[in-house]
Amino acid sequence: MNRKINYCQAVNEAMAEEMRGDSSVIIIGEDVRISLMGQTAGLVEEFGKDRVINTPIAESAITGVAMGAALNGLRPVLELAMCDFAMLAMDQISNYLGQCHYVTGGQYSIPVTIRTTVGGGFGWGFGHSQCLESQFMSVPGLILVEPSTAYDAKGLLKSAIRCDDPVVFFEHKKLLGGGMLGRGVEDEIPEEDYSIPFGNAVIRKAGNDVTIVAFGYMVHEVLQAARDLAQEGIDVEVIDPRTIVPLDKSTIFSSVEKTGRLVIVEEGRIRGSIGSEIAALACEHYLSLLKAPVKRVAAPMMPVPASRALEDLYLPGKQSIVSAVKGIL
Repeated sequence: MNRKINYCQAVNEAMAEEMRGDSSVIIIGEDVRISLMGQTAGLVEEFGKDRVINTPIAESAITGVAMGAALNGLRPVLELAMCDFAMLAMDQISNYLGQCHYVTGGQYSIPVTIRTTVGGGFGWGFGHSQCLESQFMSVPGLILVEPSTAYDAKGLLKSAIRCDDPVVFFEHKKLLGGGMLGRGVEDEIPEEDYSIPFGNAVIRKAGNDVTIVAFGYMVHEVLQAARDLAQEGIDVEVIDPRTIVPLDKSTIFSSVEKTGRLVIVEEGRIRGSIGSEIAALACEHYLSLLKAPVKRVAAPMMPVPASRALEDLYLPGKQSIVSAVKGIL
């Protein structure tokens, strides 16, 4: 039996269900008992203060605490409220969290899930609005997850919490919904337990003329663009990888083999982006499939403006996607 819930509720349910099933799962982070955005709402009432732990505002320190807890048999779900703040913990994340299993010769696993929000659109300025997923791509040992639907958010977060490797789980604010974040996105979610494996992309819309790869909230902008393009006779195929690492190259480039054209859309800045990596893969391994150069749609190389009018110009969206598709054709 299914029922409709939003993205934020899906994240909350995933954590609650995993905590009920495994006493080693704990939640830690700044104000997780209050839950300013709603993802951890109600968990302290059910599981108590020993398993839902408020921390000081010290991202590097609490990431180290999560690592230590994981090394001693727990499965911490660490909330770093915004990805901008995760930059304060990059020493722990880059130099230790992702690499500990390898450098200890496989003696230790660190089953830490870091949940963090990304994305603009609310006029919150440069320090609260960035999409920084590409900053984590060069770290070996990290799994990077970015769901675009409530259904995927719940299934992928359950897989993340159960995983013995560290996972960074990105939640776009526009998808979450609740309070000041607006409505978010909703899905039909089954009552029964389910999880979604990493590295399995999904085709959100089939098409024959152009392949568009998009992550998180940008999937929804791409689908709107695809509807507009269809009215002009342009048939777009939309691929949602769901996980950045591991990346489902098979699904992406099977689509490119059919269409011959590739556009990559993301909200992060264009230099050193996820799109840069996928474009490099296309040129290195799949060049013979391409009928045209790869196009990237991303934010420009500047801080996120706080002005809503300027932020609207800064953010990629439907119109910039339509222009890129027409350009590649």
